[in-house]
Amino acid sequence: MLPVQPLPIYRDRNRARGLTRRQLRWMENISLWLAVMLLLLVQPLFADASEHQVAYGSGQFHFVAEGHRQPAPVLTTDYQLTVTGLIAETRLQQRFGNDSDQWQEGVYTFPLPDNATVHAMILRAGEREIIGEIREREQARLEYETARQEGRQAARVEQQRPNLFTTRLANIPPGEAVTVELHFQQPVAYDSGEFSLRLPATLTPRYIPGVPQTAAQTEWTGGWATATVDVPDAHQITPPQVELHEVAEGSHNMTIVVELRAGIPVAQVASASHQITEVRDGGSIRITPAAGALPMDRDFRLSWQPLRGQEPAAAVFHEQWQGEDYVLAMLVPGESGREALTRELVLVIDTSGSMSGESIRQAREALLGALDTLSPEDSFNIIQFNSDTRQLFPESVTATADNLARARNYVSQLDARGGTEMAPAIRAALATEQTEIGRDLRQVVFVTDGAVGNEQALFDQIQQDLGNSRLFTVAIGSAPNMHFMRQAARYGRGTYTTIGNLSEVGQQLAALFHKMQSPALTDIQVTWPDGFDAESQVPERVGDLYLGEPLMLVARGSTPQGELKVEGRLSGEQIWQRTLTLDQAAPGSGIHRLWARGQVDNVLDQRLSGLPEESVREQVLSLGLAHGLVTPFTSFVAIDTTPVRAKDEALARSAVPSLMPAGSERQRISYPQTATPAPLLMLTGSLGLALAAVLTLFRRFRRA
Repeated sequence: MLPVQPLPIYRDRNRARGLTRRQLRWMENISLWLAVMLLLLVQPLFADASEHQVAYGSGQFHFVAEGHRQPAPVLTTDYQLTVTGLIAETRLQQRFGNDSDQWQEGVYTFPLPDNATVHAMILRAGEREIIGEIREREQARLEYETARQEGRQAARVEQQRPNLFTTRLANIPPGEAVTVELHFQQPVAYDSGEFSLRLPATLTPRYIPGVPQTAAQTEWTGGWATATVDVPDAHQITPPQVELHEVAEGSHNMTIVVELRAGIPVAQVASASHQITEVRDGGSIRITPAAGALPMDRDFRLSWQPLRGQEPAAAVFHEQWQGEDYVLAMLVPGESGREALTRELVLVIDTSGSMSGESIRQAREALLGALDTLSPEDSFNIIQFNSDTRQLFPESVTATADNLARARNYVSQLDARGGTEMAPAIRAALATEQTEIGRDLRQVVFVTDGAVGNEQALFDQIQQDLGNSRLFTVAIGSAPNMHFMRQAARYGRGTYTTIGNLSEVGQQLAALFHKMQSPALTDIQVTWPDGFDAESQVPERVGDLYLGEPLMLVARGSTPQGELKVEGRLSGEQIWQRTLTLDQAAPGSGIHRLWARGQVDNVLDQRLSGLPEESVREQVLSLGLAHGLVTPFTSFVAIDTTPVRAKDEALARSAVPSLMPAGSERQRISYPQTATPAPLLMLTGSLGLALAAVLTLFRRFRRA
């Protein structure tokens, strides 16, 4: 009788086939664990997504909060603006209606002008009116939390970014509404003979780079992103966003009334964003949107031009506040000294997902327009960035007909997708080794919507890498991040331009490149008369000025008298000088807030030069409390004294969404992903699940 074959021969046969039984079991176990990891990863993503789902057919946006579905508060806003000279004062009323049958706490993250100064808040609940008080930020949070837990109605407003704020409302009764009234001011922009202002109504979803932090969030915000190493407050700057048809009828609308008292004869008033109507009464103009209430899906933009010959060459305003005098002065340099300059032009275009739809079409037109301004003596390059950064040419090339034709073909094929990894693009664009000998100017034009969450890190990088370049920003879309656009241009010694639709591309770019082809006014020196605190002027250091740009200065000191002297240098060592008499200053209001806001910005800028965080906090906190301003370290809080909700009654929480910007494509930008290993883990889990299935079928086949 033949002996039984020993087990080692079976193992040898398996080795010949490439796998042992132990190896098969090991691979099956690994595959199973990978599949489990996939499920554990995907489940929170689906759970998070479920909190932002819409109950279609009901006409009402819902969230999952405290374990069940409930309607989010209905939101309407009302803007009342009064423009006097160079300052616009705005009263903003936000009305939150609770249509549910539960007590609610509402959280609403919303944009304001990036140069806005919030200086007052009022909470209105029924017939009660509670005046907000400025507090240190943590103290305001503690007072609000105490009131919320005790069933008292309360409101808190705090700043997340210079152009992004959060309103919290505690204990909104079922079936009732509460209103938060904010007062803020902003300087009116003036450039090349035109005054303008902008009211942001929504925001483009920000891209959040960095690895998620392991520390738990200290406060619920309703944001779709988690805190990362690069953006530790990501959850506070990423409110949920929905389409207009997904909110309740009448919700997310705004009304706007502007009283324009320019102080000079106005030739025409226009809006590049909406149709408007105007009624003139003496020296005042009342402006309203022709459509009445507007959906909050795009910024409201307004501009006005003085009569020809009435353009201001200089203006002075004076205010006395709490025994101190403040002066606002404006000088407009002329157009003398123009000459043709050769340049190296680096065009950088954002092709991330947030630029999809109308934005990428505007950006392509902007680049094509920029290429048309090049002369054969100039050189250029094109850089595009999303999750990756790519250059058209390894280095800048001469603007020959062949190179320009290649560039136009390249631009016409650009599409928007992926994340917004801006830092590598800035590094590539500002690389000084690309500068060609013989070029008078090196100019970088950054075309983007600025939808990033790590603004401060990018400003730091611009300041470090700028070298001899000048950075100009072109804001694209119906709701760009104007804080990033203005500050990036300021750190880059350039200027910024906004484009809201395709019809504006030609006009706006013509004005921009008219400036860029002109010499800048540099080495500006300001001399104040005796009695003024010249060391605390705003801005602390005067940057370069381009053709048609005004020089605006705010100083604290004595009653205005004497002369303000300004001196600068044009190209070719040509000296530019102006003298402004202060004795005839017109009365103004809110100038002390402009000064205080400028001081806050100066202190925050010193972070980049190594000022300790504690020193930054102390100085900003002191300015905010003294002048009653919302800053990164101060907040407004308003609290009712009488409880309205019994402690044993449940309090639900709702994050009030904002609308997606008009012209954006939600299915493409959705909610930006952070730079985390989530996609890799999902792919790994999927492969593991597939491998487990293959191995299971293989074993069954062998047994058969």
